[in-house]
Amino acid sequence: MQRQFDDVLLGSIELFCLAAEAGSFTAAANAAGVTPAAVSRSISRLEKRLGVRLFVRSTRSIRLTEGGREYFEQSRAALNQLVEAERKIMGEQAQPSGTIRISAPTTYGHYRLLPLLPRLQEKFPLLKFEIHIGNRNIDFHEENFDVAIRFRGQPDSTLVSRHLEDAGLVVVASPAYLQRAGLPRTLEDLEQHECIQFDLPSSGRRISWLFMERGEEREVLSAKGHYLCSEDVLAGVTLARAGAGLFQTYRFVAEKDLADGTLVEVLQAFAGRSRPISLMYPHGRLLPSRVRVFVEFLMEQATVLTNRRAVGKPGRGRAKR
Repeated sequence: MQRQFDDVLLGSIELFCLAAEAGSFTAAANAAGVTPAAVSRSISRLEKRLGVRLFVRSTRSIRLTEGGREYFEQSRAALNQLVEAERKIMGEQAQPSGTIRISAPTTYGHYRLLPLLPRLQEKFPLLKFEIHIGNRNIDFHEENFDVAIRFRGQPDSTLVSRHLEDAGLVVVASPAYLQRAGLPRTLEDLEQHECIQFDLPSSGRRISWLFMERGEEREVLSAKGHYLCSEDVLAGVTLARAGAGLFQTYRFVAEKDLADGTLVEVLQAFAGRSRPISLMYPHGRLLPSRVRVFVEFLMEQATVLTNRRAVGKPGRGRAKR
């Protein structure tokens, strides 16, 4: 086999990947223990070899070109594979280490993901976590996230999508609101109630409420009500607790409030709809060990939740008829 890469070129590829991940020559230099000038020379060396520009440079920032992004994805995967190959051949049993960058929506983040992470960190004490909790769709390439958790799986051929669970939906209200406004018994009754609405951050589109009626799926988009929330869907739950009106949310978000009577489930006869939750990460032949153990851990926890629901559903707070 003819030699294709020398030590200098391999080092240049590593520095290029560091710069792409950090978005800065200076940050890459600090991480590698070299000078920013050395990073710049390495990038220039690669660009000359490839015959393309890898970065768009300005006085304050750098940004990958389209060719640079493609080269980065391939190079990062190749370097990760080399690292894993060394560990395997050396029989290394060291714990996975490094920082995992995670994006998760507010509901799943607060009620599912964040309570689990200390258990994973206890098992792998060298892991660190950078966590973005929010409802916008992140860009894996531009923002260098490792994994994202999202409702409504996104059709994207560049991403692997793993199903975590189907999150059941419930309509809830406080006892005080129901005493004041009465109990809705049909979907048409929603027009006579305060319905707390939520706008989806990615599109600005108001989210429909989902129901089952006589075995058929129904969507209700009610414009009636004095409250419209955006960005953080948990604001709707807080308003419902305070007696502002009805709100449709995920059962796992409301189950504690339903159990202690702070919130009451209504329209149970029309329940049964859910939204899928997926774990997503970029396609690649080999995941870094830190990401692999996170993915395996989360999938295991999803299986536990599914089995628990199959054995017995949690109790519901129900309105008295």
